[in-house]
Amino acid sequence: MAKRTGGKYEAILDAAVRVIAQYGYHNTQVSKIAREAKVADGTIYLYFKNKDDVLISVFNEKMGAFINDVEKALSVIEDPSNQLRELIRLHFAHLERDHQLAMVTQIELRQSNPEVRQGIAQILKRYLDVMDAVVDAGIKNGVFRSDIAHRITRKMIFGTIDETVSSWIMNDFKYNLLDQVDSIHSLFLRGIGNAVTENSHSKEEIGT
Repeated sequence: MAKRTGGKYEAILDAAVRVIAQYGYHNTQVSKIAREAKVADGTIYLYFKNKDDVLISVFNEKMGAFINDVEKALSVIEDPSNQLRELIRLHFAHLERDHQLAMVTQIELRQSNPEVRQGIAQILKRYLDVMDAVVDAGIKNGVFRSDIAHRITRKMIFGTIDETVSSWIMNDFKYNLLDQVDSIHSLFLRGIGNAVTENSHSKEEIGT
């Protein structure tokens, strides 16, 4: 198998996003991806075992790059509450820039195929670990309540963000996803923030 770098590899991944977004995963053939990428059908198999492998690689590469950006952005923000807001904003901005990628990650990657689930598990865990780190920092610094259930909190954050994007797609991108950031952030703070955090952010909202 060829090394997974270079122009052809990137072209195949980008073509896969466009084709899967247009036709759906089950109606996508490797030959369609090859035509879109302007490579021979056999070239696909130099980089990928099969169509499932292409889909897993799309998720891992695209989400991996996104997580790198998130980790870099959060590393220069000290306040966990602001880290949480920036995580939400970056998630929405990433998908709002590319509607086709949003469709693939939200719809086509909800696969029952165990091979696909296993293939994306590691990179998804890495993203959840980023959320865990924000929650941990918030509890440690007294920004978030100390009595919150850690795993439930992370599920609440990821689930709300995920469902917001899915609803946006189902409504044909009719509104600005980034307009939802402050409302969702405020909702989270009212659920997991301590009284001091809630009061300080309420004053900030009144003052703006």
